Amino acid sequence: MELSSILRPEAVKVFGTLSSKKRLFQDLGEMAASVYSLNGSDVVDALQERESLGPTGVGHGVALPHARLEGLDHVAGAFLRLEKPLDFDAVDRQPVDLVFALFAPKDSGVDHLKALALVSRTLRDATICAKLRANLDPAALHAVLTEGPASQAA
Repeated sequence: MELSSILRPEAVKVFGTLSSKKRLFQDLGEMAASVYSLNGSDVVDALQERESLGPTGVGHGVALPHARLEGLDHVAGAFLRLEKPLDFDAVDRQPVDLVFALFAPKDSGVDHLKALALVSRTLRDATICAKLRANLDPAALHAVLTEGPASQAA
């Protein structure tokens, strides 16, 4: 599995300021609707439901919100680079500026876990995160995410 098979170029965006985690999930829902033809409100509900089990802010300014959804036949992703970090109740209490959301079929099983592990490994790489934070061009962000050595793993 490679990040290029999960993340479409049009699912990479840069946002200036978001007011809340709820607003972030709404924007992710809109992205999922336009890029992957998912029901945006279903995406928001699923992300919020998963987040209620425990925050998906994994530390070092990174969040990995994820949800399983009906009507999806493959794991798909969306990446947001936030210019102004957002409080996300992360494990290290640091605000988040790099958000990689994963959407998986309800019955995806191991593929969902492999994708989550791949994204997690990629965003634990300090060099990759530094490149993402130094860039505001969505095409360049997509290239950094999909061409890194971690994208060959899993």
